[in-house]
Amino acid sequence: MASIGTLYTTPEQATGKRIRAVAALAGVKLDLPQSYVHFEDNKKPEFLAKFPHGKIPAFDGADGFRLFESTAIARYIAALPANSTLLGSNLKEAALVDQWVSFADNEIAAHTYLIFQLVKGILTPYAKPIHTAIAERQIRSFKTLEAHLSTRTFLVTERITLADISMASVIQRALSVTLDASLRAQFPNIIRHFETIVNQPQLKDIFGQTEYIEKALAYTPPPKEKKEAKPAPAPAPKAAKPAKEEEEEDDIPKEEPKPKNPLDSLPKSSFNLEDWKRAYSNKDTRGPDGALEWFYKNFDPEGFSVWRVDFKYNEELTQTFMSSNQIGGFFNRLEASRKYLFGSMGVLGETNNSIITGVLIARGQDIKPVVDVAPDWESYEYKRLDLNNAEDKAFFEGALAWDLEVNGKKWVDGKNFK
Repeated sequence: MASIGTLYTTPEQATGKRIRAVAALAGVKLDLPQSYVHFEDNKKPEFLAKFPHGKIPAFDGADGFRLFESTAIARYIAALPANSTLLGSNLKEAALVDQWVSFADNEIAAHTYLIFQLVKGILTPYAKPIHTAIAERQIRSFKTLEAHLSTRTFLVTERITLADISMASVIQRALSVTLDASLRAQFPNIIRHFETIVNQPQLKDIFGQTEYIEKALAYTPPPKEKKEAKPAPAPAPKAAKPAKEEEEEDDIPKEEPKPKNPLDSLPKSSFNLEDWKRAYSNKDTRGPDGALEWFYKNFDPEGFSVWRVDFKYNEELTQTFMSSNQIGGFFNRLEASRKYLFGSMGVLGETNNSIITGVLIARGQDIKPVVDVAPDWESYEYKRLDLNNAEDKAFFEGALAWDLEVNGKKWVDGKNFK
């Protein structure tokens, strides 16, 4: 059997397992590269020439056809055999397959991934309320899935479809992070369905051994550094009191004063940032005697500047509430600049098609000294706004009023830095 092409993935990648399982059930041959080192090979020019975004899974077809994004690759392979039923047998079944694939990725896998990042300290700072909220959303998803499977063997038809394979791939990951013994007892049909899929003779080697955790992964704060106790120094022998002239010869170095923030050395401004923050909090944003009217009456363009802020990696955003949490994390890391900065940023768009953008009002004429206190400040692009320019002014006012719209994407959630 001739191979249809090469799949770049790693053995443990859940979406890679999904595609390999689809190929196995579709009866098509799919090659894996003889050697592939992730984070190395996918950054090489020859890989990026084929897949400019550099992510895996990536499919390099024998006929020159190429795809990235696991859902697209899996659908393509599932549809290759003329008699394939992996995508259903009619339009309604195909729509239901797509529904459950989307549910698996957005309502289960996304929460597993985020919880893993939180408890492992990859997403910082750790916040217990956020962890709890995400876990509750995932449990709600498990309940929906459990109820659906309580009356059927497979998700859509009486045979395995892409929906079942996709669900099994995300449940396998959840079983090692969140779906612990107590939850498994509540969702027997989910476990039954998962084990039915992964134990298919064609799929056993692909899915491999599954880790069933007894207790969901939990966050462990890093241990505090213990300072070693230093032995008390032996008392020095008393020296003869020096002459007055010698007393005035003070060779002991004095403690250097702490350097001031360079922003404190700027000329005094007539614009009081704290007064602005109070006006913004207590007034309607638009309208007569609103916050924007207050701003234009009092703003000092010599002492402050206004900036548009755009996240550089919007293509990586998934759930809009996760993007909103990301803004909150960025603002938390700007805490050291609170007295020099005001911000209004938001998420615009929808799940898997959103952007993060907004405005900052900053002390001085350069944004870098204000934002570089945040380790991730370079993940954003900063463009100075000219409030005499109608387009810039409209963007500024939309971001403050939380009704900004960019390229058809509407404001869905936002946060202020005050």
